[in-house]
Amino acid sequence: MKKTILLFLLVSVFGFAQQQGLDSKISSIIQGKNATVGVSVLGLENGFKYSKNGDKKLPMQSVFKFHIAAAVLDFVDRGKLSLDQKVALNSSDLHPDTWSPLRDKYPNGGVDVPLSEVIEYTVAKSDNNGCDILLKLLGGTKTVQKFMDSKGVKGFQIKYTEEDMHRDWNAQYKNYSTAVCATEVLKKFYDGKLLSEKSTDYLMNVLLSTSTGMNKLIAQLPKGTPVARKTGASGKNNAGLTGAENEIAIVTLPDGKHYAIAVFVSNSTETQEVNCKMISDISKSVWDYFNK
Repeated sequence: MKKTILLFLLVSVFGFAQQQGLDSKISSIIQGKNATVGVSVLGLENGFKYSKNGDKKLPMQSVFKFHIAAAVLDFVDRGKLSLDQKVALNSSDLHPDTWSPLRDKYPNGGVDVPLSEVIEYTVAKSDNNGCDILLKLLGGTKTVQKFMDSKGVKGFQIKYTEEDMHRDWNAQYKNYSTAVCATEVLKKFYDGKLLSEKSTDYLMNVLLSTSTGMNKLIAQLPKGTPVARKTGASGKNNAGLTGAENEIAIVTLPDGKHYAIAVFVSNSTETQEVNCKMISDISKSVWDYFNK
């Protein structure tokens, strides 16, 4: 009995020392940077938890497209929408002054495309026009908020569309999440507590195909590592301030286990390169921690 207790204490002390080491690394990465950085890590099988500034409400920017896609797929699960149904792309929906690979593919509008295509462009390519088309289908941001509230998601708020955020820099701050909330919602998603098994698998594959933000969470991970992720970025305003440079993800480890990670960089006067390198360095530190 004494040996068992001693072993437990040794393991606990070793685990605490390792976590302190991780915290020291992350602290050194963000030290001296003129930015607010929120970090959360959650082991999806072992319950490991780490956070730094994890309860700060920080702007999501396009990270919220994960939540929007989940709300759309909840409508699919309930038979209100279908992935195969056609969605009209009108020229009035394809705004020219925003990031939109969907508009680049259909520059004149006037076409009907499957809902699945709009979701995939919105999530994997972070299409802003696609995002607002999905919100219109749902009846607005309130529907997304109601869905997340119904799933017990705390520390999340969505009020404004992409178009709203393009018109008003400050609107992004009303679309917020904590880093802890982001990893917790990813765990609910991974555990099948947000959507049906079919919709979970579908959205997971879309997230795995994300092509934006190659210089952030995945930049220093081993090539070929499966990472289901969603990026977000505000760019800089006229004062040189970055409202958000973000990413959330589910990372698959070599042993088949997983962890969720969220890194939100907000109110930064650093360059885009520095902001993204912080995210990349934090991601590498977490990867190294799990692979010791």
